[in-house]
Amino acid sequence: MLFVASFLPAFAQSSLNNAPDNIVGEYKGVQGGDPFKVKITKQEGNTYKAQIFWVQRLKDADGKIRLDVKNPDKKLRTVTSDKVVLMEGLKYNESKKQWDGTKIYDPQRGIRANAVCSFASDGTLKIKGSVLGIGETVTWTKIK
Repeated sequence: MLFVASFLPAFAQSSLNNAPDNIVGEYKGVQGGDPFKVKITKQEGNTYKAQIFWVQRLKDADGKIRLDVKNPDKKLRTVTSDKVVLMEGLKYNESKKQWDGTKIYDPQRGIRANAVCSFASDGTLKIKGSVLGIGETVTWTKIK
């Protein structure tokens, strides 16, 4: 009985991590050596949006504010690097216990990739982006 009881807190935490709204919050991550912070919010229709709200290097070497110049959507190339939307329309997939159904945007490369998000056993959010079967996984740590 003690053996079973010792696993209950870990199981409860794992179950909580996969509750649909548990993805909501603030996270920190690093991409290409650049630290950033992202806020994931719940939107209409039970979807989620991930948007950068802080970058360590907001200005370039010339002191100019960095913009999203690689965005394939030319209308978004004037968005400052601390306001870039990384994902919109993310949905919780109950049967797979993960969030998917959208693409993640990589502002450093200017590409969009199919996104799948899930929590690792250590509580970090794993985001796998893939294009034509080639993928990369990054992790974000929840800070709030």
